[in-house]
Amino acid sequence: MDNNKTLIVGGGPAGLATALMLAKRGWCDITVLERRSSASSYQVDKSYSYLIDGRGQKIIDLLGLTHNLAAISVPTTEFYLTEIKTDGSLKKRKLPIVDPNRKTAYWLPRSEFLNLLYEEIKQNWQEQITVLFNTQCLEIISTENKLEIVAKDARDNILKFAPDFLVGCDGINSIVRQTLAKWEDSESDLFTMKEFSSPSAGLKYKTLILPAKFSLNRDCTDFSNSTMAYAIRGLKTNNTVPYFLGLLPVKNPDLPRNANIIRRENDPIWKLKTGQELLEFLTEIFPQIPIEEIISPEEAARFVNSKGGYFPKPQYCLGSYFLAKNDCKIALLGDAIHCFPPDIGQGVNSALEDIIVLKEALDSSKDDLSVALPLYQSNRNPDTKALIALARFAYPYQYNQDPIAKKLWSINFTIRLLLSKILPFLIAPPAFLMIQNEQLSYKQIFNKAAKTTVILSLILAAGCLSLLKIVIN
Repeated sequence: MDNNKTLIVGGGPAGLATALMLAKRGWCDITVLERRSSASSYQVDKSYSYLIDGRGQKIIDLLGLTHNLAAISVPTTEFYLTEIKTDGSLKKRKLPIVDPNRKTAYWLPRSEFLNLLYEEIKQNWQEQITVLFNTQCLEIISTENKLEIVAKDARDNILKFAPDFLVGCDGINSIVRQTLAKWEDSESDLFTMKEFSSPSAGLKYKTLILPAKFSLNRDCTDFSNSTMAYAIRGLKTNNTVPYFLGLLPVKNPDLPRNANIIRRENDPIWKLKTGQELLEFLTEIFPQIPIEEIISPEEAARFVNSKGGYFPKPQYCLGSYFLAKNDCKIALLGDAIHCFPPDIGQGVNSALEDIIVLKEALDSSKDDLSVALPLYQSNRNPDTKALIALARFAYPYQYNQDPIAKKLWSINFTIRLLLSKILPFLIAPPAFLMIQNEQLSYKQIFNKAAKTTVILSLILAAGCLSLLKIVIN
């Protein structure tokens, strides 16, 4: 049993799951700081859904919560997509990109997943874990004798903590990582994010909140099913690519549905200034559904005034731990060390897998953080680098931001898929499908994809050379 005082900054999936992992090991003094008002607080522009796959389920299995997860989720084995075309016709199909041979994954809203973890803390671990909501970390101060974390609660009361172990699970703008970047040697850049380009980086998104059951046609004779995913196709406007509303499934039939709109930053929809303008725009773009019945004037006004969000560039830092001179140990997990657009569905899963890697390092070192944290970093860094590379090419054009590039990518995907079935010993399946195999590490997946690229390039070069010889002769 460990008597270290542990402070976790960030009460998202990584923060709450890390607290539970440590408590299950016998750690007794764990505090989590979270800016939101509650685990289930609803943030419209963070109302996206999670697909908890085999990687994410490693920690869920360890915590004994897999049955609970399944009870509030829609499994991929029952995942169907209904496409609603502009002429009003419906096409229901099962997505071919979901590998049926892999462990069942589960769709659920982010708020539902966070509430699952928090309820486990409330019911079984309150003596070991304290979660302070409405509390923001302001500053991290290192002295010769201790590490002091200064925070502020909802009433502007200043709180101070002096932990032995500080864990940064506070996202892409992590104050923990930024503080470590200031502390590190001037010649080092371990805690500086290395950014990379991506076809989907910089895309802007906003969420429209639709009723739990909304009409699928203008006659209001057919209504949505909560466990069904929908792709509502729209028309082009001003020579832009077609619009569409994407809705992912939810188990609870009473929850409102979130329709995501993802477009380039200069898209006409972002230039609308009033809710009425939005309603008129959407009525023109989506003639097959009764926009005026589905979206209230208040929701339209909220959408227009919302700042929305942007997909980040794929990025990572090489440093995931720090041993302070005052004997305080610091670790980083999740978006604090790797962040990328949601193309491959690995944001939450990679963060949860970070916890498993940390857990394994603690197992190997018998909870000696001085040994465990360097081991955690050395074991995780190769996968972190590979993960960011995969995020750049595995499935970047699904938002139809570049129709020509999307077609070329789809051809490449199809060729790899077909050849992998004919020559499985030589050609690997597309990276997006391999990611679903939790038995493969991100590094292994990247290496297999890179090897296949070399082989396909050689085949193409040989084909071109043969064709050239034929032309010459």
